[in-house]
Amino acid sequence: YINRSLIFPLRMRGGKPMPLSVMFFAWAFCTVNGYLQVRYLTFLYVYPDEWLYDPRFIVGVAIFLFGWCLNYDADDRLRNLRKPGETGYKIPYGGLFEYVSGANFCGEIIEWTGFAIAGWSIPSITFAIFTFLNTAPRGAA
Repeated sequence: YINRSLIFPLRMRGGKPMPLSVMFFAWAFCTVNGYLQVRYLTFLYVYPDEWLYDPRFIVGVAIFLFGWCLNYDADDRLRNLRKPGETGYKIPYGGLFEYVSGANFCGEIIEWTGFAIAGWSIPSITFAIFTFLNTAPRGAA
């Protein structure tokens, strides 16, 4: 969330204006989802200390970090497609873009799937499913 909501927008150069409704719905989703995730992780369930050594947690964190790296790399490639003042359509290449057209979306799906495995909870699994349902169609378009 920090990368997508703070770091990535601050790294953007120029770009097209975004409709206020899109910004509002993204904010609303992130607010509700963030609240549900944090509420579950800090109040509704307390993981035992042994959870840090559970294979689900370790594998989930590894998958999350791998997805984050893919997502960060894809965002960086997209951000650097055009030189300042340049317009027009450009096709990204390199990294995960060699295998899929929506590398940033694929990285995000992998990232939140890792979170779901590490958390092993209904809220985290639901978030991973909704991330897939929201981003996969955009990556296929």
